[in-house]
Amino acid sequence: MTDQNIPVSVSSFIERVTDLCGDRHPAWARVFQEAFANTLSTTVRREDDGTTFLLTGDIPAMWLRDSTAQVRPYLVIARDDDDMAAMISGLVRRQFAYICIDPYANAFNETPSGAAWDPDDRSDFASPWLWERKYEVDSLCYPVQLAWLLYRNTGRTDQFDANFIKGVRRILDVFELEQDHARSPYFFIRKTDLAQDTSSEEGRGHPVAPTGMTWSGFRPSDDACTYNYLVPSNMFASVAMDLLKRIFTGPLDDAGLADRADRLGRAIRLGIEQHGITRNAAGKAIYAYEVDGLGGVSVMDDANVPNLISAPYIGFCTFDDPIYLETRRTLLSPENPYYYEGSWAKGIGSSHTPADYVWPIALAMEGLTTKDRDEQGRILDILVQTDAGTHLMHEGFDVNDPSKYTRPWFSWANMMFCELAMDYFGIRVEQ
Repeated sequence: MTDQNIPVSVSSFIERVTDLCGDRHPAWARVFQEAFANTLSTTVRREDDGTTFLLTGDIPAMWLRDSTAQVRPYLVIARDDDDMAAMISGLVRRQFAYICIDPYANAFNETPSGAAWDPDDRSDFASPWLWERKYEVDSLCYPVQLAWLLYRNTGRTDQFDANFIKGVRRILDVFELEQDHARSPYFFIRKTDLAQDTSSEEGRGHPVAPTGMTWSGFRPSDDACTYNYLVPSNMFASVAMDLLKRIFTGPLDDAGLADRADRLGRAIRLGIEQHGITRNAAGKAIYAYEVDGLGGVSVMDDANVPNLISAPYIGFCTFDDPIYLETRRTLLSPENPYYYEGSWAKGIGSSHTPADYVWPIALAMEGLTTKDRDEQGRILDILVQTDAGTHLMHEGFDVNDPSKYTRPWFSWANMMFCELAMDYFGIRVEQ
């Protein structure tokens, strides 16, 4: 497979989904055809060392988070296509090589070019490999998840190399250290008029007290946390620790690392239970979006995943968990300051984009966290009706005028649409 050629296995899979769409859903099929092929043809770069670099889209860098989501639907093809599995393995190996360079960075360059989102950023570490150094807990969870899913779906183990083990140790070191951020050297300062684009308190973030959870500087939106125990990212961290326990008691044998991950995961989950639950306007228990361990709590959700809506998708709870369901009802209502309704759509947006802009990623996640197939179909209809005639997904669009949108080329959103369409037809990645 080359960057510009779609392999036969992918073409056959696109034909399969097109046939499933049939005469009832030709618009779904058209977007699926474009979006599923787009990531392979425009973002995948196979390197000479056997690793894989993935552009996020219209930004010349690779995000640890986005790159995982960009290839996740391809895992169903990788079961029977060794070259697809090799491409994904190459991505995991590059992700962990990057983590070994700096576990606090969220996005990296293809080469040590020194390119950066803002070369004037200040932090406690610099490398020509770093595109941006916004520390986000989820950035360290996604590669763990992908390494596991590749093994679970294909049996492949070459992704568990020396950098994987070294990277896992670095992840554990950082998560444990950031359970008490007062001990951490990390800070991030960007000279900007946008408060969400830099950390407060001279780059150290809002004051916090230890809770058992692990501190995050930024959200998956790359916007700064208000309170730095980001609950959905801690949910993902607890799940990632369980995956590490499985890896180091299965394909790898290291009881010490398995036990360390297990203890950390249990501490984080207990922290969520003790500090990450609040009350909505009706007085019912829901998960908070962020807390600080000092009484600060935010009731909201953001479009970027992991968010609270995604809790069962990432494996933290069941679809019918009572607190999750009450949280979901709250966040898909005006009680969430980033929930918008308009003449074309309703759903969750982000501080990262203008008011009244709903994100296709968030809409797809609504569909992926419901067992109601009719609801999934409704969301797929909205997604294709609001693509501004491009037959691709965007970052966000105006709920009253979908011809107004951000990011014309956003691979993560494209693949979230594809994953929802696949889920609708019962095609799922094995967890």
